[in-house]
Amino acid sequence: MKKVHWGVLGTAGIARSQTIPGMQMTENCLLYGIAGRDPEKVRAFKKTFGFEKAYDRYEDLLADPEIEAVYIPLPNHLHGEWTIRALEAGKHVLCEKPLATSEAEALRMFEAAEKNGVWLMEAFAYLHSPLISAIKAELDAGVIGEIRYLDSAFITGRPRETNIRLQRETCGGAFFDLGCYPLSLALYLIGREPEQVKAAASFSDKRIDLYTSALLVYDSGTVASLSCGMVLPSGRMDRLQIRGTQGEIISPMHYNESGELSFTIFTEEKTETRTISVPNNYALEVAQLGDCILNGKRPHVTREFSLMTARTTDRILAAIGY
Repeated sequence: MKKVHWGVLGTAGIARSQTIPGMQMTENCLLYGIAGRDPEKVRAFKKTFGFEKAYDRYEDLLADPEIEAVYIPLPNHLHGEWTIRALEAGKHVLCEKPLATSEAEALRMFEAAEKNGVWLMEAFAYLHSPLISAIKAELDAGVIGEIRYLDSAFITGRPRETNIRLQRETCGGAFFDLGCYPLSLALYLIGREPEQVKAAASFSDKRIDLYTSALLVYDSGTVASLSCGMVLPSGRMDRLQIRGTQGEIISPMHYNESGELSFTIFTEEKTETRTISVPNNYALEVAQLGDCILNGKRPHVTREFSLMTARTTDRILAAIGY
């Protein structure tokens, strides 16, 4: 099988613990290059994961003609700059969520991709999960009728104060870091943008939102309630509940989980639990973008979807005064 030569721009925790192990499982992926600002860490990544080359500067990786695609796990405020630089170097890009700090920045990124004839995809690994596809298929088939209420949450413990996720200058905060999950899930399952957005948040003394709740209100009568926060003493809490005119779907939603996962459908006629075998979500997203590069497929997480997510994020952040 032909393999895409991938470079990884940065040695972030999500790259080390999630995405690169997923890349190792992907048949159409070759781990070719790793770049970072810390030479010792870069060499450790090269040895641990079997990269063919290591670079002490991001620019050197982007200049290597052997690199075809780049994964970017950098802090939120650096996504736009380095994605555009990679695209302008003729590389396809998989950029971590949230793709951009605003819709305007996301639009510039996609314009750079189109100008240079390469793909850009936002790294919502969980959206590649067969579990999400199965729930979406049930909704589209009208199994629970028209969606009237969707409730989704992603809540974790609070990071240390020095963590970049709690820094304003790196675009940290609960909504940027966690809220993009329940927001993107609601937009994907409902399938369209809300007419109204309402939101409230609890802030730290550094003006970082530690907990945010948002309502997406549709003229059709549908309401989506989204919650995210860094407030638990330990662990995490995810949930998904969808109430329709003819029934309900509930899933113990675990973002980016693999294994045997389930959701339950409740209607007047029956209660049925579906169990889905879910591979590594990170491997699925890398394989899918690889298929776009090698075989002319189109990204599963589309330009239109990412722009809609960024646009709705702008509206929520404006509502909470971030």
